Amino acid sequence: MSNKFDIETEPPSSELLEVARKELRETPEVREASIKELRSLLKEATDLHYKDDDDFLLIFLRPCHFYPESALKMMRRIAEFKKSYHNLLHNLKPEDERVAFTEHNVVNVLTNRDQKGRRVLLVNCGALWDPKAVSSEQLFRMFYLIHLIAQLEPATQINGAVVIMDFDGLSLKQVKALSPSFSKLLLTFIQEALPLRLKEVHIIKQPFIFKMVWALFTPFIKEKLNKRIFFHGNDMRKIHRFIEPSLLPANYGGERPAMDYGGSDWYPCVFRHIDHVNDWNTFGFRDDPELQKYFVA
Repeated sequence: MSNKFDIETEPPSSELLEVARKELRETPEVREASIKELRSLLKEATDLHYKDDDDFLLIFLRPCHFYPESALKMMRRIAEFKKSYHNLLHNLKPEDERVAFTEHNVVNVLTNRDQKGRRVLLVNCGALWDPKAVSSEQLFRMFYLIHLIAQLEPATQINGAVVIMDFDGLSLKQVKALSPSFSKLLLTFIQEALPLRLKEVHIIKQPFIFKMVWALFTPFIKEKLNKRIFFHGNDMRKIHRFIEPSLLPANYGGERPAMDYGGSDWYPCVFRHIDHVNDWNTFGFRDDPELQKYFVA
């Protein structure tokens, strides 16, 4: 297996830190002070259980522009989300969704970043997705595991991520799977419990029937996210205004070769960082009976 799918955990470069300074208020002084304050706030929040080392706290401070109180609120929202969807997420491991990742071309990740250094997640929501083989709940669990690994990349913490949702060949069987409950689950996660900067969502190749899907999602979309969603239909020139064609595969009118890789190629990367996944399963509210074994003296 090639290492081309390894995530990038190296400390941020000087160029990346300059982006962080301009967009996130990050300077050595602000970073040090914010980490210290968040660690103190977390210690006072006796109902929460999280690690408090510097690198871990940065996962929350960067998307919150280094405001410690906002970061703590995010940690609390994540705990609430994990508690609300306990049955779906409790002790979730990559091997639980191995077949969905490796045998079905539903979720993919570009090996390269876009021109702004952002990770690009690809989701096939149309004909390539068979809900009988990969349920909507499994689809969400895949998103969830991917976001855990993306958290570990300083470049992604700073630059953010982009999602391309391909609805080519959408039919009623996919529409039925994209239920109101799934819509609420996905959008609650994105808007309340995602410790990453989601910069853009691009919806492409959507047929007329897509209006049925969108009607389910719109009640749950807040203004901030709504401004970051763009519809392109079959005209790939529209998406090129956001992502340079030199960085997109031919599948999306890009200049790179058509994609010949998928989950089976990059899935092993998750296991190289399994310790983070295991740790994340222990975080949340201390009164969760399922977590007691992790922090009872």
